[in-house]
Amino acid sequence: MTKIERAGVFAAGRRGGHGDLHAYRVRGRGRGAVVLWIGGEGDEPDQVLALPEADRCQVPVFVTVRQARVYASRRGRRLATSEANTLELSRVQHWLEDPVRRSVPSGDVLEAWNFFEDLARGLGGIHRLPQQSAVHHSAYEKLFGDECGAWSPAEQRAVLELMTAGVELWNSCPVIVKPCSKIVFDSGRGVPRDL
Repeated sequence: MTKIERAGVFAAGRRGGHGDLHAYRVRGRGRGAVVLWIGGEGDEPDQVLALPEADRCQVPVFVTVRQARVYASRRGRRLATSEANTLELSRVQHWLEDPVRRSVPSGDVLEAWNFFEDLARGLGGIHRLPQQSAVHHSAYEKLFGDECGAWSPAEQRAVLELMTAGVELWNSCPVIVKPCSKIVFDSGRGVPRDL
C-alpha cells in the first residue's frame, strides 16, 4: 500500500474517517464526477475525501457510484447508502452567467455552498473561499429559507463571490481520476501524470 492509500479516511489520524462515507455526484460544466463525502461526527465538520500527496491533497473521483463503492470496500470501508445524492452544479453555473436576469436556483445554490465548504476542508484550502462574515450568514439563512428574493445587494454579492470561488475551486483542484491506477489530473488542466 502506498502512502496515499494509508492516508485520510482509510486510516487513523487527523482526518479520522470515523464518520459515514457517502458517494456524492457533482454534475458541472467543466467537471463532473462522483466523489466520496465524509460526514463529520459530533462537532467535526463534514468534508470531501482528499488524499495527501507531498505538499497538497488530491480528490479521488469516479465515473460511477459502483466504482466509488468498490474503491472504499477495497480499503475496508462501506458506503452508508447505496445511492448518491446529486449536485446539479451546471444550474448554479448557468445562474452565475447572468444573475440579474435569471432566477436563483436556491436548492442547488444551497447544496453547492455546502459542497464547496466541504471540498475546501477536505483539501485543506478553506482559504480559497471568501472569508465568511455576517453578510454571508444572513444570505445563507435566507437561502435556507428559500427567501433569495429578500437578499440585500451586499448579500447577493457575497453569494455570487462565494459561488464563483467555489466553482473555480472544484474545477481547479487536483483529482485522481483512476484512484486504483494513480492517474492524477493537475489543477483541472487535463494533463495526466502517473503517481
